[in-house]
Amino acid sequence: MLRAYRVGLFPMAETRRGLRLYWLDPEQRGILPLDNFHLPKRLRRTVLSDTFRVTSNKAFAAVIAGCAAAAPGREDTWINGDIERLFQDLHRQGCAHSVECWQDDLLVGGLYGVSLGGVFFGESMFSTVRDASKVALVHLVARMRLGGYALLDTQFVTAHLAQFGAVEVPRDTYKAMLATAVQAQAHWPAGPAPDALESEIKALHRPTPLDAMADPA
Repeated sequence: MLRAYRVGLFPMAETRRGLRLYWLDPEQRGILPLDNFHLPKRLRRTVLSDTFRVTSNKAFAAVIAGCAAAAPGREDTWINGDIERLFQDLHRQGCAHSVECWQDDLLVGGLYGVSLGGVFFGESMFSTVRDASKVALVHLVARMRLGGYALLDTQFVTAHLAQFGAVEVPRDTYKAMLATAVQAQAHWPAGPAPDALESEIKALHRPTPLDAMADPA
């Protein structure tokens, strides 16, 4: 698994109940530049409020299960039983991490991915309440910046990710970026100091004219 990630491949199943895994190497690769992350003003307030309690690596299996579950507008997923087992093995090895969003003791959103050198390969995210997956993404980026990561691989670019600054790059460009970033030394800050995490989140906000138009207050 890690050898495949190191050269830019990632696995998917055709369906939730599919029996085969396919290794993908798309011509256009999604990345989210860590130094150009856009945190909208309204979401920034939500992240810094007590709307969610955010943790890391506290419920990895539950996060994958949430990502694999059917949801409105997503009747099937690419995460089958083999994918779940493989990533739980990577998590036990310290090579895969999760970010969880809670309300009281209920898991309402989160994401997971693979960590290798200075690269985090984002796999999937889910939410059952408004903003939960977005808050998890903000915490992911803040933790990556604190931990010295160089590259956030999103695999593809969706409208959900584009609003935060995700872009597509050609395969060859991505492979060159990957080769450099995977050699970097980074550490996953599962439990960073709260003050340091808050400062990093505040540093993510980059005001734009759209912020003023959407929320003049």
